Amino acid sequence: MPRSPLHRAAPALPRPSRRSLLRALGGGAAALALAGCGVPAAYVGPGDRSRRDDSARDKSLDFANWPLYIDTDDEDTSERPTLAGFTRRTGISVRYTEEINDNDEFFGKISPALMNHQETGRDLIVVSDWMAARFVRLGWVQEMDRAAQPHVAENLDPQLLRPAFDPGRLHSVPWQSGITGIAYNRRKLGREIRSTADLWRPELRGRVTLLSGLDEAFALLMQGQGVDVTRWTADDFHALCEHLERLVRAKHIRRFTGNDYIKDLSTGDVLACQAYSGDVIQLQADNPDIEFVVPQEGAELWAESLMIPNLARHKANAEKLVDYYYEPEVAAALAAWVNYVCPVPAAREVLASSGDEDLAALAEDPLVFPDAEMRKRLAIARDITAEERVGFAKRWNGIVGL
Repeated sequence: MPRSPLHRAAPALPRPSRRSLLRALGGGAAALALAGCGVPAAYVGPGDRSRRDDSARDKSLDFANWPLYIDTDDEDTSERPTLAGFTRRTGISVRYTEEINDNDEFFGKISPALMNHQETGRDLIVVSDWMAARFVRLGWVQEMDRAAQPHVAENLDPQLLRPAFDPGRLHSVPWQSGITGIAYNRRKLGREIRSTADLWRPELRGRVTLLSGLDEAFALLMQGQGVDVTRWTADDFHALCEHLERLVRAKHIRRFTGNDYIKDLSTGDVLACQAYSGDVIQLQADNPDIEFVVPQEGAELWAESLMIPNLARHKANAEKLVDYYYEPEVAAALAAWVNYVCPVPAAREVLASSGDEDLAALAEDPLVFPDAEMRKRLAIARDITAEERVGFAKRWNGIVGL
């Protein structure tokens, strides 16, 4: 279920959207088969993940990312100023491809090479945190040399430092982060939404949508039931499913969506929905009645992370690029374009002191730089394990298809 990017621009501050939704947690047969194994035959041990690094003699690297997920030149969108700055400084050229449109699709594209101990042709990739967990579990990505990344060590948001799938962030570094919360049209609804439970009020029957992807949807909904999503259980999952099944059968939930919730919310067909923080920033530029809320019970903080696949030819060059994006000035330039939660809090001061009114406003936006009060309500959910995934996906897909 790849999403079509929404591209809106506020005056003097382009704001492309990017966050991709998945198919309803299906994926290719190979991805599902691997996901169902505890320690699959495709696992690669630590001693077989690296090769001789060509970085010193070959000043280049291959970087695969999602569409519309980097800054571009105002007049020539094929030019990417931050990448150009990296090349000028280091002499390292970057072959940048926007080939990742869906986590499962990309997994299927490179998994044959990785499971057979072959190169992928890529030195750096960006995948969602739940997919990053799969790569780490399979042993398909390399540890980064943090001694060569002083800016990562100094500037990485502490709240993103220790995800359950990669304690200490040894194999991954957030490219961008974001919040899954609730968006609503305050004027048409006529009141505020403060809690996930507010979505189930009678006056919202048939005017609410939820995300169709299991990994994207479940954490916020569990938080609404008072669950600590950093250590949720199978019982918590099944209790949530029973709750949603009742709501679907009562026709309270209008439907489960991909990125098309944006259109539904804009037209007023939907009054409230599960949504991503980055999308709402863009919607607010055209419709100030759209609000985004981190519910009282909490919301999910997620990341999409940079990783170095096994047998990458230019590991050291890739590590330099990762560290470059953790310099506050570079992180600020990127944040000004993508408008998701910046994983470098120090970038906020760069934008605040820029002298540009739009950039200074962005520095004060809690959806890009969450304040202390909002951070108290944000949590990184533990990922769905390989053993859980097939059964959970089957039940979730059954609800989405009701």
